[in-house]
Amino acid sequence: MRLQRPRAPDPLRDHHEPRFGPELLRHYLGELVYGANDGIITTFAVVSGVAGAALSPATALILGLANLFADGFSMGASAYLAIRSREAVRAQGGLEVEEPFPPRHALATGVAFVIAGAVPLAAFAVAPVEARFAVASAVTLLTLFVVGALRALVTPMRWFRAGIEMLAVGSVAAVVAYGVGRAVKDLLVGG
Repeated sequence: MRLQRPRAPDPLRDHHEPRFGPELLRHYLGELVYGANDGIITTFAVVSGVAGAALSPATALILGLANLFADGFSMGASAYLAIRSREAVRAQGGLEVEEPFPPRHALATGVAFVIAGAVPLAAFAVAPVEARFAVASAVTLLTLFVVGALRALVTPMRWFRAGIEMLAVGSVAAVVAYGVGRAVKDLLVGG
């Protein structure tokens, strides 16, 4: 009778990957919130900066779309590289693999970025000309609150507090972007 050697751990086979529901959301929550928040904020920052500088709506749409797809890809790639780097450090230290599927996390980050980031840009594109910035602002703030509040579905946070937290962080970023656009316009054009 031959003794069988214990099988070596296989991170792909032994890793429990959630398939659906709240467990799946919890697993990717960090990437979804990070991607959605950054997508909303950076795209709205483009819209705010263009509005602050009083540039054409076409400029906002061109820069917004370029930001949406280039930055969305960059965010996903960064998530992938961050996980791969963290896992390489763990492997070098002889620790078990925590996350064997970095591409899935990259996809969650990138898709959340593009979907959420499209909201302020779409609102800006379809709103009446005289109300574009106001509509994009209102929809962006509402989306920030909703995305934040949705975190309460899979965390112990209260939905209102979670929504307010994300709304507050996003609002500060939007004010900064608008102010920079306005200041640069005043500096270059002289008011």
